[in-house]
This record gives sequence, C-alpha cells and structure tokens, in this order.
Amino acid sequence: MNIEIYDTTLRDGTQQEGISLTAGDKLRVASLLDELGVNYIEGGWPGANPKDDEFFRRARTELDLATATLTAFGSTRRKGIRPEDDEQLEALLAAETPVVCLVGKTWDYHVEHALRTDATEAIAMVEDSIGYLVSQGRRVFFDAEHFFDGYHGNSGFALDVLRAAQNAGAERLVLCDTNGGFLDHQVERIVGEVGEALDDPKLGAHFHNDSGMAVANSLTAVRTGAVQVQGCVNGYGERTGNADLCSVIPNLAIKMGVETIPADRLPHLTRVSHHVAEIINLTLDPHVPYVGSSAFTHKAGLHTSALERKSDAYEHLDPSQVGNSTRVVVSELAGRSTVLAKARAQGLDVDHEAAQAVVDRIKELEHEGYQFEAADGSFELLLREASGWKQDFFDVESYRVYVENRGDDVVAEATVKVNVGDQRVVATSEGHGPVSALDRALRQALSPAYPAIDGFRLTDFRVRDLDSSDGTSARVRVLIETSDGNDVWGSVGVHVNMIDASWKALVDGIVVGLVRAK
Repeated sequence: MNIEIYDTTLRDGTQQEGISLTAGDKLRVASLLDELGVNYIEGGWPGANPKDDEFFRRARTELDLATATLTAFGSTRRKGIRPEDDEQLEALLAAETPVVCLVGKTWDYHVEHALRTDATEAIAMVEDSIGYLVSQGRRVFFDAEHFFDGYHGNSGFALDVLRAAQNAGAERLVLCDTNGGFLDHQVERIVGEVGEALDDPKLGAHFHNDSGMAVANSLTAVRTGAVQVQGCVNGYGERTGNADLCSVIPNLAIKMGVETIPADRLPHLTRVSHHVAEIINLTLDPHVPYVGSSAFTHKAGLHTSALERKSDAYEHLDPSQVGNSTRVVVSELAGRSTVLAKARAQGLDVDHEAAQAVVDRIKELEHEGYQFEAADGSFELLLREASGWKQDFFDVESYRVYVENRGDDVVAEATVKVNVGDQRVVATSEGHGPVSALDRALRQALSPAYPAIDGFRLTDFRVRDLDSSDGTSARVRVLIETSDGNDVWGSVGVHVNMIDASWKALVDGIVVGLVRAK
C-alpha cells in the first residue's frame, strides 16, 4: 500500500502567525522537502501576491526536483463568469505546474453566506473550473474545503460537489477538516461513507489541529481508504496548525507498515525538520514526537538503568530510523547507571563507588538550585574529579568588579587575580556589564598561557531567581553556554550573589574548554 505525501508548508504552513518567507526561503524549503522524498510540494497561490508569483517564476529555472511534483493552489472561478475569463484560473495556468490543487466549497452554509449564491451555481463553479484546467493539460486535485462540516450539515450537497469534481476530471478528492473540530471516530464514519457513496474515489485528507487530532485523523483517514495525506513539516499552519508530517510519515511508515516517502529518506526526517525550522526562524519545540531534541532524551535513573541493559526498554523505536538519537541528561533523578554511561561516553574511568558519590553530590547540588541537565560542562568536571582528576590550569586568588555610571554610558570594570603555574597574574578589563567584564579579565589573565582561550565565545547567558519570595536576598542560578566554534558546552553557578553565581559558571566554562582543547 502506497500513500502519497502532499506537503503544504509553503502555502498553508505560512499562514501561521510569525512566519514570513521570502521567495528564496521557499525555494530552499522546497529543495529540502524534495530531499525528504515527499510526492507533492504545494508552492503557494499564484496571483495572490508578488512573492508567490516570484517563487513560481524562479522555480521553473532554479528548482530541480528529483522526487516531488510542484503544485499550485488556487480557487474555482468566480460566480457568474466563464472559467476562461477568470483571472485566478489564468494565474494558475501561468504558474506552469503539472498539478493544480483547486479549492471549492462543499458546505452549503458557506455557499449561502460566503459565496452568496445557490447550490447549482456552486457546483457549476467547481465542475467548470476543473474541466477547464484539465482541458489545458493540468492534473487537478480538488480541495473540498470544510468538507466534514459540510457533510455533517448536508451530506447530499457535499457529495454532489465531490461527484461533480470527479466527473470533471479531478484525480484526488481531498476531504478537509478546515475548522479542525472533528474526532477520529467521526472521520472514520464519514470517510467510509464517502468511499461507499462514490464510484472508486481517490480520496485525500487534510486536517487542521484545532482539536489536537490532526495526526490521528490523518491515520484514521488512511485506514478508511484515503490514498493521500496533506500536512506541513512541524505542523505549521494557521491557529493551531496542520497535521504534522514529521509525525504522520513515521507513524504510517514504521507503525502501520504503509509506504510513504522512500525508505532510505526516512532517516533524513529529523535533519529536514530542524533545517526547515531554521529557515522559518522559529525554534522547534524540543518535545515534539520523533524529531524533537528531547524526543529520545532520558532523565530518570530507572529509565537510564534499563536503557543500559536493553536499548528498547524505554523507547518506542530506534531513534536512528528517523535520524534522531538517544540522549541521557543528568539531574537529581539520575542513578548510578546514568553516571557510568556518561563517564564511558567521555572516555573516563569511573568505578561504581565513585559513580555513586557523583550521584549523591548531584542530588545535594540540585537541592541547592544547580541544574546539570543544561550544564553538561559542569557535570563533566564532577565526573573528572570523581576519577581523581584535579584541574591544574590555574588557581583563583580573588576577583573584584564594580560598575560606574559615566553620564550616558554605564561601564563595568573587573579585576581578577589568578595563579598560573608559579606565576601570579593580575588582569583588569572593562565590559558592558559585570559578567562581560569578568569574562574579559579572566581571558586576559589566562590567554598568554593558554592561547586556545582566544577561540572561546560566551554564546548564551541565563539567570533565574530561585527564591522569589526572598526578594533581593534570593539565590540565583546562572547558566552559561560557551563555544569554541566546533563544540558547545554549558556550565552552571548558584549563589545569593548573582555576580558570584556568574563567576562560578564562567570559571567552569573556561576549564571545560581547556580540557577539551587539551
């Protein structure tokens, strides 16, 4: 059984609040979707805006699709005019795509209040438009807008529209839950009844996620006879979004044994999901199924202990099947097996007794407010110390920082005193804030002995108030992310004084960088 995957990220997905793609962005996303192996890529709505017109114009020369077929989306002719006189239909033809997905009304409520016409003309609009596009050499899919609401309200009219579309030459009749309000048992009944009422229909399904059912309803539609599923990468779309193809595809392919994208493309799913999110410039929720960075991340000690013995004990599939991977993060929930697994990954020799000591120390520190799941660098230092290691890069003698208001400018100045080998080094530096000044002063003091420090960059800095009821006396947790251009690591510090918490995290970040550089 083969199910067509029809991606509408570039049209329906871009209706999500906060998403705005250039024509160039759309070309890049289309190339990624082709790499993934979807069957159809809906590029946009020709004639609706200059951006989509530019996309289709450039696609003819810049888009070299190996797997997918580019599709244009548009509406039926306007009421009361011939299809050959309709500017919208001419714009669809001008896009020069092999396939056109044509949307039309199947809910009599919309016919009366949105189109302001009667059922006869509404059906004619669908039939005439599809017939005209087919006569011009286009393959046509009919997008039955608000179909489930329409069928629920007046099944006779909704089916009449589908018959007209089918008779006019539509290759796919796509049943849309445009308002996203139907549940799977309703979808099963309606899709089944449509399949029985029409003569060998080739049905598609397009579900919005307003009831949180878009993925489940898509799978149900396939079980009940649909041959095409429409949706968006990462579930993008208006309101609560569309069916998330990053869940639909593996559910169909792996769980249901249905052929969708080529089998050798499935491991590209996570990479494509994250790459599209980068182009769209929206941070992907780490907890989304299959492709999220936390989808196969384990924190509790019981889980990680079982994973050590059997990799499938707490994972519903091998994450490599969708291009993801198992991660273990450390917290107060961790057990000895977690620590030992992390130690092995670091190439460290830590015995069971030392591992238990690390577990006990983590629980103490997290009770104080530390958080090691986001501070892998600081955790690495705990592991190394448990194996008998002690950092000998430098010893901190003291630090001092103050902030000066210089009229329109506020400048922080920090002085650090450290011992590097048998040398005592004093360095002073300015920064836009106290943490920036401390960071610069520490680097200045250490870089002559350790030139690798010049390649370290502080890439993230987060502060959290841990005891808000204590006001200005509250403890704070500082998380710092450092990068050397190739690797990224986190470090953490906790103290009632934000500067000291920051200093602890800064020092840990530098030490981890020196260890990895060494």
